[in-house]
Amino acid sequence: MKQLLIAIFIATLSLSVFSQDRGLGVGVILGEPTGLSAKMWTGDNTAIDAAAAWSLAGEASIHVHADILLHSYAIDVDEGELPLYFGIGGRVLISNDPGIGVRVPFGMAYHFEDVPIELFLEVAPILDLLPATAFNMNSGLGVRYYF
Repeated sequence: MKQLLIAIFIATLSLSVFSQDRGLGVGVILGEPTGLSAKMWTGDNTAIDAAAAWSLAGEASIHVHADILLHSYAIDVDEGELPLYFGIGGRVLISNDPGIGVRVPFGMAYHFEDVPIELFLEVAPILDLLPATAFNMNSGLGVRYYF
């Protein structure tokens, strides 16, 4: 199982090398969990995001996730862009009681027209698979700067 997750993670990251539309965004996510966030565009509507964050809910832990995201530009705004997005990915929880789960994030982002900054709001239901099956939830508000 561990080798499969590593292979999926490496394959996902390698996709970002071939088709880069908007570059790499790095920033922070505030919520549950709180930490560092990154997003790499792989096409006009697709991106990979990842975070390394800490959780203070219950037992303190380190949370690492990576997701593949699909964006929809159905909402028209006067300036910038306001895409809705959803995706699927994985989460690893590092603590005294470690775990692995599947995330299904969805949210919205705002891309400013004249500055390389993205604001985002996200909710991600999680199905923990190891060490036991359980349902969890992440949510956060964040900002990323694009290079």
